[in-house]
Amino acid sequence: MKIAFTTSGDNLTAALDSRFGRASKFLIYDLEQNTHMVIDNNQNRNAAQGAGIQSAETVARFGVDALVTGHCGPKAFRTLKAAGIKIYNSSAGTISDALEMYRSGKLTEANSADVDSHWT
Repeated sequence: MKIAFTTSGDNLTAALDSRFGRASKFLIYDLEQNTHMVIDNNQNRNAAQGAGIQSAETVARFGVDALVTGHCGPKAFRTLKAAGIKIYNSSAGTISDALEMYRSGKLTEANSADVDSHWT
């Protein structure tokens, strides 16, 4: 199982980014292998429009099963759900903290977007 985390960093001690579509990077953690990779999101981050949808498509291409982020807008939420990706909102300080919360069952799957379109 793979989980994507929004971040601006390159490792598990990096801060969890509160934004999904305009996050600088995604850290994808493989729970079975206990490994991770980082994907740059600058192209989508700097998009004039559609950043959430494009970011959702990027994450889906990497076979992610779940996403942990601070907030997720309605268009990205719909795109992620259509791809079968579960969404978890978290206020954890670091990816490591968010991963531990996920593993221990302390995160609740989101039922809807938690911010309006074009949230910054």
